Amino acid sequence: MKGFKSRFKPFWKLVGFNRQERSGIFFLLLLIVLLQVGYVLMDSFYQPNGPTIFSENIRLQTGIDALKEKAEMEDAPKMYPFNPNFITDHKGYVLGMSISEIDRLHEFRAQHKFVNTPEDFQKVTQISDSLLMVITPFFKFPDWTKKARRVPVETSDSKFLEKPLVSEKRPPKNFPLHDLNAVTANELRAISGIGEVLSKRIVKFRNRLGGFLVEEQLYDVYGLPPEVTKKVLRKYKVFNAPEVTKININTATVAQIASITYIRFDLAEEIVRYREANGPFSNLNELLNIDRFPAEKISRIALYLSL
Repeated sequence: MKGFKSRFKPFWKLVGFNRQERSGIFFLLLLIVLLQVGYVLMDSFYQPNGPTIFSENIRLQTGIDALKEKAEMEDAPKMYPFNPNFITDHKGYVLGMSISEIDRLHEFRAQHKFVNTPEDFQKVTQISDSLLMVITPFFKFPDWTKKARRVPVETSDSKFLEKPLVSEKRPPKNFPLHDLNAVTANELRAISGIGEVLSKRIVKFRNRLGGFLVEEQLYDVYGLPPEVTKKVLRKYKVFNAPEVTKININTATVAQIASITYIRFDLAEEIVRYREANGPFSNLNELLNIDRFPAEKISRIALYLSL
């Protein structure tokens, strides 16, 4: 037995480790084992409270997708209200109309006829119900199709231009009316529905125009309800309209056209581009061929233009 023990000596005696070195090795191995056991226990019991890397990636991807969708919406062509009587080939293509549908509209217009309702438009073009539902919200017919009391002016190829109402130069006798071009903001505030903001806005709009030419221009004051406008016009009329130097639409520059209160600078540029591409305007109704032209206000715009 003694020979067996001497034959199989411990490893550390064979390599010549002393007692202190053997203790150090033992504690090192014990520390490694304890660290491994601790890591396994922590991994099995630890439940993170915050978002994991996977959930963070999902949130990041969701944000990226939202930005892409927003960019696609911004890049998509914007739709503005338009008069469907003057749809060009390009406009019809953008709207999703077929060539035959566009041609039917152009043939109908060649007869100097106009569509006045979405139903008329579908009857003429024969577009599908689904397409009609998509584009109908952007149809913008002129006021004369809704108000029969206005008298259209006959022209060589159209009846769109409305006859401006002519204001009396002096109030009728024994009728308590006052001049709309002379009323003050304080006097306007006496009317129910008009406060400090609206009264100043009316006067400011009148100053921009240089004075009202017709009573209908009061309806163009931003934020003034139609029912309140009617109250004003029961008491105030245009008796002293200002003298206006009309702008020749066939020779005017962009800046001159844009000086008209109703016409923005970008629209004035479109008018000049249209004139350069198609030649001089033969009548003011041709302005309705221009995209985004405010057809419902052409009768007021015509007060400031000439050919």
